[in-house]
Amino acid sequence: MDQRRPSVSRRHTLGWLVGSSATFTLACSNRRVEEITPARPSASQDDPAVVLRVEPLPQAGPWPTLDPFLFCAHHDDHYPRANGEFGPDAPLVGRNLGQDFAGKDGWNMYHGESVPGFPAHPHRGFETVTVVRRGLLDHADSLGAAARYGEGDVQWLTAGAGIQHAEMFPLLSQSDDNPLELFQIWLNLPSRSKRVEPAFSMLWAHTIPTVLRRDSDGRAVEVSVRAGTFEDARAPAPPPNSWAADAENHVAIWTIRLEPGARFDVPAAPAGLGRALYFFRGSELRLAGRTVPPRQRVTVRSDAVVRIENGNEESELLLLQGRPIGEPIARRGPFVMNTPEEIREAYRDYGATRFGGWPWDSSAPVHGARPERFARRPDGTIERPT
Repeated sequence: MDQRRPSVSRRHTLGWLVGSSATFTLACSNRRVEEITPARPSASQDDPAVVLRVEPLPQAGPWPTLDPFLFCAHHDDHYPRANGEFGPDAPLVGRNLGQDFAGKDGWNMYHGESVPGFPAHPHRGFETVTVVRRGLLDHADSLGAAARYGEGDVQWLTAGAGIQHAEMFPLLSQSDDNPLELFQIWLNLPSRSKRVEPAFSMLWAHTIPTVLRRDSDGRAVEVSVRAGTFEDARAPAPPPNSWAADAENHVAIWTIRLEPGARFDVPAAPAGLGRALYFFRGSELRLAGRTVPPRQRVTVRSDAVVRIENGNEESELLLLQGRPIGEPIARRGPFVMNTPEEIREAYRDYGATRFGGWPWDSSAPVHGARPERFARRPDGTIERPT
């Protein structure tokens, strides 16, 4: 059964205090690369009954998700060269600054007014998993922590009891274009964990396992494991209070890249998990014997091997999988709790405490012109990728 619930765009995260009373209810460097012999075919690989649903991805806005996931956004912006102040060297006339999601000229400012991105906004009750495939992202938060990450890095932030953070996309090159591509995925927390202390983990690109497999014709398939396991490759540990921290929940976040004509078998997992494959780049493929056009979400049985047969162009898919939390969800803007009263309480608490305040001079901090990636913890400890 499709467990999808309506999702709310990130564009609401800055406008959440503006009078709305609606409550929304939501049911690579030093990377590891290894060759693995193809698995023996299974009778279920080409069974159309493996596919539960195929639906097109929206042209704009977030993608539909299954419990335990709440939200998935794919940002793919082809920013021009920088203007020396970390913004685009291009006219901003005609853009709805502060709410720019139209994709004009192949890029967006989002909620940024001079630098693209998402200035300070609060969260409570869930986690953000931000996978930056190209470009850089500058993080700042109400705990005083900061980070610059990208080029394959992942930040996994547990909002828990409440945090403010900013996510800005600084443009550094004044001579070349500044492409940015990332996924932001929201993973729910069970009721017992919705008020834990906020924290984040940095999963640097060199720690994320990438497995190279070849089919019987030698065509390559690359699986990058940001959460969960694939064969004997295990992703770095998520924060300790995450739903993903318990291996019995089988949370997986993979990206799968296939050469033209390549075949790949997604291994079976336990029954009863939510499992969706997002075909976001390519021309055509067959999945469990069913032809799938591009830009589709394919919901599949979790307990069956799923055969993917690629078309004549390179293709990429995102896999999101996990055991459903199965609790009521009340959501309004940046808060995700279990009841409407908890949402009202989140608003009261934020109004009273600002979740620790905002120790930055700007609502949209940028961490300078140096491209080096780092994370600075609230205690001042500096972490860098090796």
